[in-house]
Amino acid sequence: MPTPRLTEIPDTVVRLIEKVSGPVVDVGTINAGLNSAIAAHVRTADRSLFVKGLPLDHPRVWTQKREAQIGPYVHGIGPELLWHVEEDGWSILGFEYVAGSHADYTPDSPDLPAVMTTMLRLAEVPTPGIELKSMPHRLRTYVDDPADLSWFAGHNLLHTEWNPHNVLMTGNKALFVDWGWASTGAAWIDPALWLLWLIAHGHTPDQAESVAAAHPAWELAPSTGLNIFARVQDRIWTSIAGSGDEWARPMRRAARAWHEHRLRMP
Repeated sequence: MPTPRLTEIPDTVVRLIEKVSGPVVDVGTINAGLNSAIAAHVRTADRSLFVKGLPLDHPRVWTQKREAQIGPYVHGIGPELLWHVEEDGWSILGFEYVAGSHADYTPDSPDLPAVMTTMLRLAEVPTPGIELKSMPHRLRTYVDDPADLSWFAGHNLLHTEWNPHNVLMTGNKALFVDWGWASTGAAWIDPALWLLWLIAHGHTPDQAESVAAAHPAWELAPSTGLNIFARVQDRIWTSIAGSGDEWARPMRRAARAWHEHRLRMP
């Protein structure tokens, strides 16, 4: 369920920002994204920041801490994390502000190679020494047989949230944002999750798999594991869309299309 976005930053939050970054001279709210109560472009006297936040009593406030922990491991892959403050009822993250646009996932988009390039950099990041959810744990309620979860196990750092709003294009470079659902698992899972968004933005399942195949881990992906993963994603997105989230309906159609494509595979 998306988190309602505040149209103005509370004075309490402005004071917290000023404690770590100096006097605020301008604030512009940002509408993109689904998971933050606060998302804003904040200018101080000497720099521009992207600020995101959740109330400390929000059920997903743990994602803020997760992003703060991940930040040092993904230098150059995502915008630089400058600070994390938990005080006065709020959890607030401050990042360097990077001007850019959200990624275009349509077929033949010039953004796709850049996204893959950064995804390959992510694949080279050593597993962080922090507590992360595993993909077998996250997907445990969507399999028929618990033994199927073994296909998803691994120690690779995964982003997992490939909504184009989480990919910022600046020049010919892609930066990944919103690391709250970073997890560990098999290396092929990130390109497999990405291809669902490609299908939702106009690719056929064959085309989307061809794009995903540029990731070296795709060649190592077990066919049975991919088939089970496609079935799991169909179930997940059917559940999300069934809860009334309008934005999830194209993803439900994409997941169903990929699942049916995998069923036709020899």
